[in-house]
Amino acid sequence: MTRHARNCTAGAVYTYNEKKRDAAESGYGTNAKRLGKDSVKSFDCCSLTLQPCRNPVVTKDGYLFDKEAILQYIVTKKNEYSRKLKEYERLRRVEENELAAEANNKQQARMERFVNAEKPTTTPSHKPTAAAAATVTASKSSDLNATPSTSAAAAAASSVSSISNMANGHEKKLPSFWLPSECPNAGAAKAEKPDATIYCPVSQQPLRVKDLIDVKFTLLKDGDTKRSLIAKEARYMCPITHDVLSNAVPCAVLRPTGDVVTVECVEKLIRKDMIHPLTDRKLKDKDIILLQRGGTGYAITNDNLQAKEKRPMLQV
Repeated sequence: MTRHARNCTAGAVYTYNEKKRDAAESGYGTNAKRLGKDSVKSFDCCSLTLQPCRNPVVTKDGYLFDKEAILQYIVTKKNEYSRKLKEYERLRRVEENELAAEANNKQQARMERFVNAEKPTTTPSHKPTAAAAATVTASKSSDLNATPSTSAAAAAASSVSSISNMANGHEKKLPSFWLPSECPNAGAAKAEKPDATIYCPVSQQPLRVKDLIDVKFTLLKDGDTKRSLIAKEARYMCPITHDVLSNAVPCAVLRPTGDVVTVECVEKLIRKDMIHPLTDRKLKDKDIILLQRGGTGYAITNDNLQAKEKRPMLQV
């Protein structure tokens, strides 16, 4: 009877622990890891740079960005669109030229068929002379008397010329069939007009510069002046309730002023009269933007806290 232990190798059953251990050592199987607090973005960090925002802006979907980073992203996408548009115009001109050349060739072929149809088909008949008949007979006899070695040499020469890559006009053609330019569909690229819409890098929704809303965080008054703002774990607070803001606290942005408040403050104070507590301005539902926060490492806050790396499967 075998020992019941993790490192037992004499059992007849391939245990789950042995399979996981062999998969980790061999590089096979899917790796799954639970994400902790240090592996997720903080609520006040940019979704592109993953660093605390210096000039924070938020989209209408609630994703926070650093103004410099998101503007650079938009400029890069616009430059990419301009490059694709030039390529599209070039391909479209090539297609137009090909269609014009094809139409011209068809017209030329129709004209040639018409001209050939109008030509007379009758030719003057004549009898072959005796000298011409003698010449034809001599040429036939010389072909029949040709030596087998000569015909074999000609056949070998023709076979060599057909196999060689440097004959029959192939000396300027690349024999490297694996190159992209040698693929069967290399010249079959069709012109597709690029999309001028710029999409958010996180939500993949249309993004415009005028839709970006400036965000104003209220600094936490803790009296600590020795440490820098980035070194502090608790940096900001709600300007109305003075609650500390973190990934564990759902937050919202008030569009007219850009103040970041807690969702609890919104539900208990603001939604009663829909009036801004700091400016007494009338608010609408679209003026309250829920801020997309990062993660805390707890399932109650986040929907998915597991990262997976797919690798080749180990079959038993």
